[in-house]
Amino acid sequence: MSPSTTSSGTHRALVVGSTGIVGQTVGRQFAEQGWETFGLSRSASVDIPGVTNVTGDLLDPESLSAALADVNPEVVVITAWMRNDTEAENIRVNSATVRNVLAALEPSGSVRHVALLTGLKHYLGPFESYGTGVMADTPFHESEPRLDFPNFYYAQEDEVFASAERNGFTWSVHRAHTIFGFATGNAMNMALTLSVYATLCKKLGQPFIFPGSEEQWNFVTDVTDADLLGEQLIWASTHTEAENEPFNIANGDVFRWRWLWPQIAMHFGVEWEGFEGEMRPLESRMAGMDQAWAEIAAEHGLVESDLGRLASWWHTDGDLGRTIECLTDMTKSREAGFLNFRSTPASFFDKVERYREARIIP
Repeated sequence: MSPSTTSSGTHRALVVGSTGIVGQTVGRQFAEQGWETFGLSRSASVDIPGVTNVTGDLLDPESLSAALADVNPEVVVITAWMRNDTEAENIRVNSATVRNVLAALEPSGSVRHVALLTGLKHYLGPFESYGTGVMADTPFHESEPRLDFPNFYYAQEDEVFASAERNGFTWSVHRAHTIFGFATGNAMNMALTLSVYATLCKKLGQPFIFPGSEEQWNFVTDVTDADLLGEQLIWASTHTEAENEPFNIANGDVFRWRWLWPQIAMHFGVEWEGFEGEMRPLESRMAGMDQAWAEIAAEHGLVESDLGRLASWWHTDGDLGRTIECLTDMTKSREAGFLNFRSTPASFFDKVERYREARIIP
C-alpha cells in the first residue's frame, strides 16, 4: 500500500488555507470526488462536508509537525497567504509558510504532487512596485521571465521547487486573476464585495458607482471563477501533462467592466454610474457603513451582520484601480488538456444566488 492512500485505496489530499475562498472550494471538490480530504488552517472556522479540519500555525514548525503527523497526503494544494506591510515581510512570512508545511510532511514521504496558487502579481509586480518596470504584453503568457523586483510569489515558488528536488514530487503553479467565488467567513472575494456594495446602494438610495480606473472601465479584462480554479488544481494534481509546469487560470472569456457593470446594477435593481473622470474608491466611500449593513442583516434575517467579514473594499479597489490592461492567455492549459471554462456573467450571478441561498445577502 502506498503511504499516500488509505487501506481502502482512497487518495488523500491536503488543502493548505482551507478556510479561504479557494481553499473552501477545492476542499469541497476533492471530497465530492471521493478523496479523503484534510483542510489545514489556523482556526478551523469553516466546516466543509467531507473535509477533516486540521489546525496548525503555518509559522510554527512544531505546530505543523504535530498537526500533520498522520495526514500522509498524496496531493498538497497550497492556497494560503498572509498580507504584510512590506514586500520584504511578505517574502519572509509567505515563503516560511510554504517551507514549514513541506518540511512537516517530508518525514512521511507520501507527497506525490504539490499545487501552488499564486496570481497575476507574477507578471505585474508586488504591491510596492505594482505595474511598474518592464511589463509583458497582454495577454500574459506563462513563459514570461520574472520581473526584476522582489516578489513573494517567486519566493513561494522557489520553496516548492527546492522541496520537490529534495523529495522527488512533482509540482504545478496556478496564476489566477481576480476571483469570483462562494465562501463563508472570507471577505477576499470581489463577487461578494460587489454584491454587498450593491445591496448597500439599494438600501441607501445611492447609485452603484464604478470605483476604479478609466483603464479598467474601458479595457478588455478577464477574471477567474473559483470553481474553475479548483477544477484546474485537481486536474493538474492528477495528470502527467501538468507536471512541473506553471499555468494561467482564467474563465476563458473576456469582457469590459463598462459592459458588465450595468448588468450587475440591473440584477440588484440600482442605478449605476461608470468612470467619470476620477477613481472613486470603495474603501473611503464605504467607511462608516457598518450600522447600515447591520440593519439590512436584521431586516432580512441574514447570518452575518459584521460588514468587515463580508466585504474587502481595499482588495476590490486594488483590482479595479489598475491603470494597465490585465488579461491572461489560456492556451498552454488548453494544449495540456484542461478545457474547462466559465462564462463570466454566469459565474458572477451564480455566486450571487449561492450567497442568497446561504442568507449572506438578501
